[in-house]
Amino acid sequence: MSQADVSKMKPPLVPLATLIGRELRNEKVEKPFVKFGQAALAKKGEDYFLIKPDCQRVPGNPATSFSVFAIFDGHNGISAAIFAKENLLENVLSAIPQGISRDEWLQALPRALVAGETSGTTVTFVVIDGWTITVASVGDSRCILDTQGGVVSLLTVDHRLEENEEERERVTASGGEVGRLNVFGGNEVGPLRCWPGGLCLSRSIGDTDVGEFIVPIPHVKQVKLSNAGGRLIIASDGIWDALSSDMAAQSCRGLPAELAAKLVVKEALRSRGLKDDTTCLVVDIIPSDQPVLPPIPRKKPNVLSSFLFGKRSQNSTNKTTNKLSAVGVVEELFEEGSAMLAERFIS
Repeated sequence: MSQADVSKMKPPLVPLATLIGRELRNEKVEKPFVKFGQAALAKKGEDYFLIKPDCQRVPGNPATSFSVFAIFDGHNGISAAIFAKENLLENVLSAIPQGISRDEWLQALPRALVAGETSGTTVTFVVIDGWTITVASVGDSRCILDTQGGVVSLLTVDHRLEENEEERERVTASGGEVGRLNVFGGNEVGPLRCWPGGLCLSRSIGDTDVGEFIVPIPHVKQVKLSNAGGRLIIASDGIWDALSSDMAAQSCRGLPAELAAKLVVKEALRSRGLKDDTTCLVVDIIPSDQPVLPPIPRKKPNVLSSFLFGKRSQNSTNKTTNKLSAVGVVEELFEEGSAMLAERFIS
C-alpha cells in the first residue's frame, strides 16, 4: 500500500490555525472571561500554587493575554516546590520563539512545557489562551474539565506507581526496582515505591537523590473548548485521595468559582479528614456574554461514566488516558505522555 493510500485512510485533522480562522470568519473573536477561586488546608505545609491571570504574549498588548494556574505539591521539603513556582513559567516562555503568531504560539506551547535538589515536587501547570487549554503534569496532582455537557474528563495522567502499570514497566525496564516497604519480619506495607529512594511517584521535579528512574518529563494535553465554556478543577492529591473526579465536579456545580473551591476542600475534609495538604483551584472559562457559568442540568448517575472516571482510575496509562467524549463541546488538539525526551522532540 502506497503512502498516498495510507494518508487517505486517516481521518482528516483540523489544524489549530484553521479552528482559529473559523472563529474569525464567524466573528467569534471575543475571548472568554476567566474567573477563579482558591482554597487550601495545610497539614505539612508543602503545597504551593500559582495564579497569574494577566500574562501577555506581547508585553503591553492586552489582545495577547493568557492565564496560568498551577499546583505544586512538594515532598521531602519545600525547596523544589518553591523553585518551580518561581521559575517554571519563565522557563516555559523563554523556550518559545518571540514574534510569532497566536496559533504558532499555541502549537509551540506543548513542546515548551517539556522543559541539584534532593527535595521534589509534583506539578500540574495550566495555560489558558482564549478557548484553548494546555495542561502539563508530573506526579499525582490532577486537573479535570467539567464541560457544559456535564461530562467530567481528566486532562492529566497520574504518575503513582501503584496505579500506573506503564510507568512501573518503564522504571523496571530502566533498571529500577518497584516494591513496597519491607518492615521487620519481611512484611510489605504501604504503596508501591521506586528503589533506590523509596518515592511512590515515577515522575516529579527535583528528587536528584533517587536516581535516573524518576523523570521530570510531563504528560501534556491540549484541548479547545466550544464557546459554551467549562470549569477546571486543579488540585493536589489531598483532594483526589478523598474524592473522585465526578464527586469533586458535582459537589460544586452551579456555584461561583471562589465558593466552589472552598466547597471542594470542605467535601474532601468531610470525606477523609485532614491527612495531607489539600489545595484546590477552580477556574471557570465563561462566554463573554454571560456573567457566570451556566448551571449544568442534573443527570441520572451513569454507572459506566463513574467506572471510567472514578477515584484514581486503574487504567490511567499514557496511551489509555480517558478521552474527552462530549462531542461538539471539546476538541482534542494534542496529547503526549512519553517519558523519553528523544521521542518528544521528533518532528
